[in-house]
Amino acid sequence: MEKYYPIIKKSVLFRNIKDMEFGHLLKCLDSKIRSLKADEYIFFAGDEINYIGIVLSGIVEIMKENLAGNKHIVAFLEASDMFAEGIVCTAKRISPVTVRVKEDAEVLFIPYERITKSCGNSCSFHISLIQNMMVVLGEKNVNLNRKLELLTLKGMREKLASFLINESNERGSNIFQIMLNRTELADYLNVSRTSMCRELARMKDEGLIDYYGRSFKIINRQQLIECLE
Repeated sequence: MEKYYPIIKKSVLFRNIKDMEFGHLLKCLDSKIRSLKADEYIFFAGDEINYIGIVLSGIVEIMKENLAGNKHIVAFLEASDMFAEGIVCTAKRISPVTVRVKEDAEVLFIPYERITKSCGNSCSFHISLIQNMMVVLGEKNVNLNRKLELLTLKGMREKLASFLINESNERGSNIFQIMLNRTELADYLNVSRTSMCRELARMKDEGLIDYYGRSFKIINRQQLIECLE
């Protein structure tokens, strides 16, 4: 467990927790680490969920399927990212999404009740965890609004410009890599892969961006922003 402390500490849930408290904290929370293989499902839409998960390594995919069986990618999670926190805070705790391992991963699972209720030892960090959970839920809401805004954009170039600008802002650089391949990016944006690749090529020819595989470079940020006006 100790080797994962640097990753766990990056999670918003453990903000302001002292280094010396981690060993006791994780035992008190009855946390468990599971090793999961690519394509293994963590849970399905419709399952009752009573824990949160924190990705320690690998990549985890959150997706939603419609009645016709078509898959839509909601998000990809990397090390220190958390999932199911919004589900466990609902009354019924029924998941609206399916969570699958995209690349071999190790995930820390924490029972939700251990986070929200103080233990018999009255550990001081429980208050911090509850406060941090409120911050997590607030940030989750912001991210969902951002995704909703992305999906409501009508034009292909608008969607791509918005996505690339957000990715660049999060990484603090005009040169960055994305986790998604072209098929996954099309699923995430809810667009045709062929049309998306054609538009990316046009944006490259016009000098807005450059790319190779999953690596992107924003060349003309101002013009890219103007695509959203």
